[in-house]
Amino acid sequence: MKRHIQVACAIIVEKERVLAAQRSEKMALPLKWEFPGGKLEAGESAAECLARELMEELGITVEIGAALQPATHSYDDFTVTLHPFVCRMNAETITLHEHKAIAWIEPQRMLDLDWAAADLPIINTFLAASAAECFRN
Repeated sequence: MKRHIQVACAIIVEKERVLAAQRSEKMALPLKWEFPGGKLEAGESAAECLARELMEELGITVEIGAALQPATHSYDDFTVTLHPFVCRMNAETITLHEHKAIAWIEPQRMLDLDWAAADLPIINTFLAASAAECFRN
């Protein structure tokens, strides 16, 4: 049976652009783009996980807004369920600790990047709603 991991991820919105992070060559799914975040630990909520992972991966804190619909994707060797949150970054500098690169991209150009397959349903859900609507919750 394949391993099933739960991952919290951030759709960080700033000035009508969204943050995308490119996985490094050393990571699984090398050089694919993703929303930053990481695996939930035992007893940790998705929001707590997200705050911890964003500090570890990018050295930032965020205002966590609305949760979007989780999405599950099955890769050849594991299954992942992504728990996405729309976020705003606090005024900080991003420091890449794990990723190769980041890009601030207009929502309508998000699909121009080579995303990890698990992130594609999250993009579609986000594009169906506006960031302002997500922050009303």
